[in-house]
Amino acid sequence: MQPWLKPVTLEGNLVRLVPMKKEHKVDLAFAASDGNLWELWYTSVPTPATTDAYINTALLELESGKSLPFTIVDKKTNAVVGTTRYMNVDAAHKRLEIGSTWYAKKVQRTGVNTECKYLLLKYAFENLGCVAVEFRTHFHNHPSRNAIQRLGAKQDGILRNHRIDALGNLRDTVVFSILENEWKTVKTSLEFKMQRGPLH
Repeated sequence: MQPWLKPVTLEGNLVRLVPMKKEHKVDLAFAASDGNLWELWYTSVPTPATTDAYINTALLELESGKSLPFTIVDKKTNAVVGTTRYMNVDAAHKRLEIGSTWYAKKVQRTGVNTECKYLLLKYAFENLGCVAVEFRTHFHNHPSRNAIQRLGAKQDGILRNHRIDALGNLRDTVVFSILENEWKTVKTSLEFKMQRGPLH
């Protein structure tokens, strides 16, 4: 049986999303160092010391069909500026989540996030035939929650005490989604935003 998700490169005007590889370790560690992103307690960005394990986990999930991880490349500079992935893949029910996303500080609020999400959503709905795409984030990660809502996703609910983080804190996870029948309107909105220039 053919896997539902296969490695693919997605390209826009600002970024290129390429399949994550072990060779991206140094570049990803450097990107995460721009703003010391791992210091945000409500995110799970790797430190330079944990980047190896982060990539290995992503590639193991790829092998098992659970996720499809991407490395994000800035087309203007050809530099690695972050990572994202399709995850929690449910091929039988044509659902997946877009998550484990983070960007170097220098490309935050530049339009990169909007274009990345547009490329991922377009491929999910128009090539994979998804019936729903989820986004999940930490209850306390208000910038992420706001960014997800600006995409056009609607909040489904909050999973209380969903996880225990590395510090022993209980995490409430906010779940959002975009449905297949909503994609046309969301797509029009995102294309309008991208034409007008960087919003976030």
